[in-house]
Amino acid sequence: MTLLRSYPAGTALDRPRNRFADVVVFVGAAVLIWLVVRVSASANVPFDQAAAPATVSTDPGQLPYYAARSLLRMFAALGLSILFTFVYATAAARLRRARTVLLPLLDILQSVPILGFLSITVAGFIALFPGSELGLESAAIFAIFTSQAWNMAFAFYHSLAAQPRELDEAARNLRLSRWQRFWRVDVPSGMIPLVWNGMMSFGGGWFFLVASEAISVNNHEYALPGIGSYVATATGDGDLSKVFIAIGVMIVMVVGVNFLFWRPLTAWAERFRVEDTGAAEAPRSVVLNLLRRSHTPLLLGKVLGPLVAPLDRLMSVFGLAEYPLHASPVRRRAGDLVFAVLVGAAVAYGGYRVVGYIESTAGFGEVGHAFGLGFLTLLRVVVLLVFATVIWVPIGVWIGLNPRVSRLAQPVVQVLASFPANFLFPFITAVLVWSGASLNWAGTILMALGAQWYILFNVIAGASAVPTDLREAAANLQLPRKLWWRRLILPAIFPSYVTGGITAAGGAWNASIVSEVVDYGSTTLVAAGLGSYIHEATKVGDAPRILIGVLVMSIYVVGINRLFWRRLYALAERRYSL
Repeated sequence: MTLLRSYPAGTALDRPRNRFADVVVFVGAAVLIWLVVRVSASANVPFDQAAAPATVSTDPGQLPYYAARSLLRMFAALGLSILFTFVYATAAARLRRARTVLLPLLDILQSVPILGFLSITVAGFIALFPGSELGLESAAIFAIFTSQAWNMAFAFYHSLAAQPRELDEAARNLRLSRWQRFWRVDVPSGMIPLVWNGMMSFGGGWFFLVASEAISVNNHEYALPGIGSYVATATGDGDLSKVFIAIGVMIVMVVGVNFLFWRPLTAWAERFRVEDTGAAEAPRSVVLNLLRRSHTPLLLGKVLGPLVAPLDRLMSVFGLAEYPLHASPVRRRAGDLVFAVLVGAAVAYGGYRVVGYIESTAGFGEVGHAFGLGFLTLLRVVVLLVFATVIWVPIGVWIGLNPRVSRLAQPVVQVLASFPANFLFPFITAVLVWSGASLNWAGTILMALGAQWYILFNVIAGASAVPTDLREAAANLQLPRKLWWRRLILPAIFPSYVTGGITAAGGAWNASIVSEVVDYGSTTLVAAGLGSYIHEATKVGDAPRILIGVLVMSIYVVGINRLFWRRLYALAERRYSL
């Protein structure tokens, strides 16, 4: 008699479902929906621009409500950032001509400080929702969005640009549509860097929470209920005890978000790791295990699963995910010429209007003054990058290569990275006032508190993405430590480091807005630099100086990216893509 080998069913290896897990997930989802509805409803209240409050109550009993309002703004901005990232980064990676415009534009957008966006958008959003606080709320969410989106777009673009050629060939051979390729190839292959940079961008949003909730533009001051405006009001009152209470609430909130959201997401993203050998110890999450033990994934699969095939057919109108392997050189050059003429004409017209506006208002002497201040800020950025690289690259590699260390260190790193360093500015300002020290050098430290984490997070993501089989091969060959760094680790993390470096540099320029001008009570310390220049111009509503400051900062950032970071990007794509 012939015996047939039996194989387990597809569900045999699933974790056993648990009714207790179902109850916990259901109650948690119900509470979350109720909180979102209640908190979001309080945002649509009457608003009078002339009588709008410039401060909020500093009663500690209001802090839970303020924290909920701030958290809702953060996640709303994160959702917008993900949508922007998917559209913008995909267009930059897949459209050759568009890439020549989209990447420099992304450099410019990253270099525009948050106050530059607020000075333009506040009046527009208030006019869009007349008589309602939703206008100011939308302006605050958009401001947080501008602190999150650029880093995520850069990270996802790099994952698409460095995508293995085998995946591209498989997508074309399988005749996948563009929609299918995006969700089945592009997003999964870029999931790990996207999650890590999303986590970092979320932390960057916390850093600018004070500026987005306590808005001071065009000689008007507005304050939205939130933990950022609470700290701004307490700082203005010189009440360090209430700032300390807000810091405690902030730490609890950051740890809670990490435990309930980011840690499960990073553990879930491990399923998209592409390598032949599995990790020795995969990241774990109590929340993710709870979700997997409930019936929720099965129910969602039964509801949403039948919609996949119809949606694929509907989106097939966008065409197949392929491109001609051979194109006519004449047609290609003609298309490039037409595109270059159109873009050049648009840039020339915009430049003509800007030059005319500056000449008739502030004058070009102010431009030279702004360039001089920009050089001082550039020195601070360079010092920051050098020290952050020396300190955080070895630490990031150590964390990324050790899952057990990563599991223990990730909450600490997440708290440090997500914690808004400007909450500590009142204490640092008090020390500077007491000691008589200058903000001209201390401003570099304040900038580093908000920008250095981009390098650490990207290095951790790059080190954790090193295939286990390569690490095992290096161990079997008993590579000396110096050779191990030079031949394996540094080349492997180089693309991620470049992404972290360019975003850290852009974040440092943006952080200069809040790091070169700090307040404590009636004392204001100012450091010479482009950040303080834009801050003062925005506060008094000096539109010509705001424009000059933003343009000069954009020129600095884009110029450095073109001359330095883009060359490293090209090197990473050409030689160091895994």
